[in-house]
Amino acid sequence: MDTLRSIPLFLLAALAEIGGAWLIWQGVREDKGVLWAGAGVVALGAYGFVATLQPDPNFGRILAAYGGVFVAGSLAWAMAVDNFRPDRYDWTGAAICLIGVAVIMYAPRPA
Repeated sequence: MDTLRSIPLFLLAALAEIGGAWLIWQGVREDKGVLWAGAGVVALGAYGFVATLQPDPNFGRILAAYGGVFVAGSLAWAMAVDNFRPDRYDWTGAAICLIGVAVIMYAPRPA
């Protein structure tokens, strides 16, 4: 049951963090202005709250696992929003990261 709750939270956190960083990038690097950057700051704050909803009580474990989700999510965002085309090394690296997420978060542990 925790896995069914955890995975959507990781996806929502990725959307908030990657989207927030992208909005700030657009506001600053692409000269879209302070409203874009401000929206990015709000989204990044939302990411921090979403992370607290994870069922695992260990902050370090959540953030470590989320790092792998962030890697894969960043490539997915880039494909969807920026027309980025990952190469085989991008795909391989993202797969390795997601395997790491699965090991960190979902490996059986003694109770």
